[in-house]
Amino acid sequence: MKTWQLLADRTAVLFLGVAAGTAIGFAFAGGREPAPVVPPLVPQALAPPPPVTPAGPQPETVEADPAAPGTEPVSISPDAPSVPGAPEVPPAVASVPDSAIALPPSLARTVAEGRPVRVGVYGDSFGDGVWSGLARELPKKRGYIVTKYSRQATGFTRYKSLNLESHTAQQVASDPVDIAVVSYGANDTQGVIADGHLAKYMSPAWQGLIARRAAGLVRELRNSGATVYWVGLPRMRKPAFDADITAMNAFYARLMSELGVPFIDTRPMSSGPDGFSAYLPDSSGKPVLMRADDGVHMSMNGYVRITRGLAQRIDALVAAARARAGLPLAGSGVPPRPVEPARFDMGAPR
Repeated sequence: MKTWQLLADRTAVLFLGVAAGTAIGFAFAGGREPAPVVPPLVPQALAPPPPVTPAGPQPETVEADPAAPGTEPVSISPDAPSVPGAPEVPPAVASVPDSAIALPPSLARTVAEGRPVRVGVYGDSFGDGVWSGLARELPKKRGYIVTKYSRQATGFTRYKSLNLESHTAQQVASDPVDIAVVSYGANDTQGVIADGHLAKYMSPAWQGLIARRAAGLVRELRNSGATVYWVGLPRMRKPAFDADITAMNAFYARLMSELGVPFIDTRPMSSGPDGFSAYLPDSSGKPVLMRADDGVHMSMNGYVRITRGLAQRIDALVAAARARAGLPLAGSGVPPRPVEPARFDMGAPR
């Protein structure tokens, strides 16, 4: 590999992952045993369906330019892991199908009025990367505005720093979105104070409190008129942290199933034949760097890999709204999305 290619590769990875990696470094400390994967204890029906009438004015957002010169497309199937030989890792519970989602009035009105579809991404530093992937997959020229509301070093166990429910309520009151994509959890593999006592990670008390907080966040988003998707976390490099994240994904998959929120399982798309792998093959079999050096975050290629299927699901939901409004598939002069997926190649290992 040429020196300039390697430097460009590493620079892109550092930009997306390493700068945020320190935010979750504490998760590896302390020599704690991995948390067992336990069936989450979550209450039923914690968040109502979207309301008939959304509230709030249109958002004023700073739009990112997702175009990147000198890149080529990534071929990824949205229906199955594209890693040859990668183990199939089923989610803890069946994911909520998009067909079960009622067409929200907010999205229907946005499409009928010919306005761009507003997609908001909420989360921690991993959410930053999810936003970068979706911004490339759902660009403005195709009728989308993808806005980053994620914030590093946040989580449901860190309410002394930032109460995610009240903070999100303030955000959607001034900047409502049509579609909300949420990803939290990498900072939450620790205990939390519940009713004045320390609740250990994944204990019943921990699960009860975090379930209420996560459901409250979903409720705030839905009350503003948004359709919600939840993105799970990828496979991690360190075994102990990976065990914690496996438990986290099982917890949120179960909770989102109870709430009627589609859960996007990213683990199969971030796994190699032997588990964690920084490089994964593209559709041609060529190894491509998918992970940041910290073993937690993804590279730009990696974030596109795990968000490609979600972007196509959002496209399908918007297409249904346009069809119901009697508009062409793309609507408002926006050209339909090409069938061929994009691929950008940042090089292979030496």
